[in-house]
Amino acid sequence: MLLLRSVIAILTVLALQAQSAMAQSSTDHAQYMRVHGRALPPFGFVQFCRRHSEECAPSEQTSLARFDATPAHLSELDRVNRAINASVSPVTDRELYGQEEFWTFPVGQGDCEDYVVLKRRILMNLGWPAGALLITVVRDEAGDGHAVLTARTRQGDFVLDNKVDDVLLWSQTPYRYLMRQSYLNPQLWMALDSRASQSAATVAGVNATE
Repeated sequence: MLLLRSVIAILTVLALQAQSAMAQSSTDHAQYMRVHGRALPPFGFVQFCRRHSEECAPSEQTSLARFDATPAHLSELDRVNRAINASVSPVTDRELYGQEEFWTFPVGQGDCEDYVVLKRRILMNLGWPAGALLITVVRDEAGDGHAVLTARTRQGDFVLDNKVDDVLLWSQTPYRYLMRQSYLNPQLWMALDSRASQSAATVAGVNATE
């Protein structure tokens, strides 16, 4: 009887510790990004849409609900992220095209946003809805502008990044999130940082006259 009580006591302590750890993890790593109103789109994105209007057209099948990603869908995110990261070498737009911002589908080389538009196109071809694949602008660890792809799912907002092969929950990355596409209309952009309406425009290469 004494042994049974000891085992029960130990299991109780372990259960409480597990609950505490889960609660801490939930606090530290929020599932979903918060939106703080409209933002100006990056200038490079505006020019990209003029050249590839089909990539920026609102979908008639847009849903208010988050995409319910199965384990197979989440595996697709991982496979596509790793495959594109391995097949494209990072080169700046200035080095490739002599411009600060030139968004395009990469062939062998590309800047961060080029990885993003290619991953988005491949995942859409695999059946992912456009509203679940959102181009996102952040500041990286050095404070520089950077673009990643956010997969907006019921399981959380996951980030596909050319700097990292692992697909991570957004809150597990070291970035400061500035803005991303609207899931209702890919031509519209939403602020992710209430303090960042101006800095988002600057870091993303926004043309204020657009």
